[in-house]
Amino acid sequence: MNPKVGNLVIDCADLGAMAAFWGGLLGMKTTARSDDWLDLEPLGAGGPILSFQRVPEGKKIKNRLHLDLDVPDIRPACERAKRLGATPAAGPMGNPAHPFQVWRDPEGNEFCFCTAP
Repeated sequence: MNPKVGNLVIDCADLGAMAAFWGGLLGMKTTARSDDWLDLEPLGAGGPILSFQRVPEGKKIKNRLHLDLDVPDIRPACERAKRLGATPAAGPMGNPAHPFQVWRDPEGNEFCFCTAP
């Protein structure tokens, strides 16, 4: 079972500037926006959505980009990630029927395993 990338999320201070740059660079339009979040079109047919999240801090410790990996069941995905050298950042969270879990790769970069409702 290989995970599927659902979203690529980039933390930022200025959503408009990020949308203008990445949207212009990649030829992608904004599809959703709120005060703290912005989505561009999917990256290619059926590809992940490029998203931007407003945060108050600059990059120091937390990733400015993380992957949300869609899997049917986080348990086997987490077991496989652990065998490959990843470590959990927290336990499963959210709806117990469709949880998500944050992990760190061997270099400490965060990513999430997510189950769809």
